[in-house]
Amino acid sequence: MSIAGLILGIINIAIVAAILVLLGLLVVWLAGALQWPIPWNVQRIYLLIVLLVCLYMFAALLLGMPTWRIIGPSVPIT
Repeated sequence: MSIAGLILGIINIAIVAAILVLLGLLVVWLAGALQWPIPWNVQRIYLLIVLLVCLYMFAALLLGMPTWRIIGPSVPIT
C-alpha cells in the first residue's frame, strides 16, 4: 500500500465519521425542537457505534479487508 493510498483512506474515514456525527447532531437538534429530548446515554451509544464503524474501516484499510460495497459491483462488468 502506498503512502498516498493510506492518506486517502484516512481522509475517507474522517469524512464518514464527520457525516455520521453530523447526521446524529441533526437528529438530536430536530428532536429537541420537537420537545423530544434524546438522553445522553443514547447519544453515547450512537457515538460508540460511529467509533466502531471507524475502527472497522481503519482495520479494513490496513489489512486489505473488504468493506461494504454500496454502489456498483466489485469488478467491472464487461
